[in-house]
Amino acid sequence: MKITSYRLERTAYRPGDEPPAGPAVVFVGRSNVGKSSLINRLVGAKDLARTSGRPGRTQSVNFYRINEAFHFVDLPGYGYAAAPEKVRRTFGPMVEGFLERWEGSIALAVLLVDARLGPTDLDRTMDEWLRAKGMPRVVAATKADKISGNARGTLLRALGEWLHAGPSPAGESALLVSARSGLGIRDLWRHLEQALAGARDKGDGWTSEN
Repeated sequence: MKITSYRLERTAYRPGDEPPAGPAVVFVGRSNVGKSSLINRLVGAKDLARTSGRPGRTQSVNFYRINEAFHFVDLPGYGYAAAPEKVRRTFGPMVEGFLERWEGSIALAVLLVDARLGPTDLDRTMDEWLRAKGMPRVVAATKADKISGNARGTLLRALGEWLHAGPSPAGESALLVSARSGLGIRDLWRHLEQALAGARDKGDGWTSEN
């Protein structure tokens, strides 16, 4: 897909702050897993999505308008133990509430896991929630440039076994990606394009001229 425009459209702290629902790709994962860096790499920007030096502090849902046609949605990271308890308590309701409100508009959920750690218990919980909702998803193992070739193969097999451990929506997949080196970015875009094409065919809220 050719990226012709991108912008931060809205930062939402409560449902009333959100833009009208429409075709969206949602990025979910633990704090400091690299969601912002991956979004920047996907659109070819340096600082569209701002990375934080204090993981776990972000409490907002960030809506990035891509090609004036669809959204990339960056949800708050979960699982950062150093975040204040009050902040940690907001993550679950905020993330689950958004996913429920936008359920019919989400073309794809990209679940990010750290390639160096593999899926954590919190990642598995989020995956179970997405699976229960029948939400199409891709698991992207970030920072894969930081592990060896043998470790990549082992991780990819483990992720595949995890994804197919129970009933899942069709088309689920696991990828190794790196925002720094570009590893797997083209493959991830292929999944995004397929999912967005499906949303376009449905016509719900699609505004692209492409």
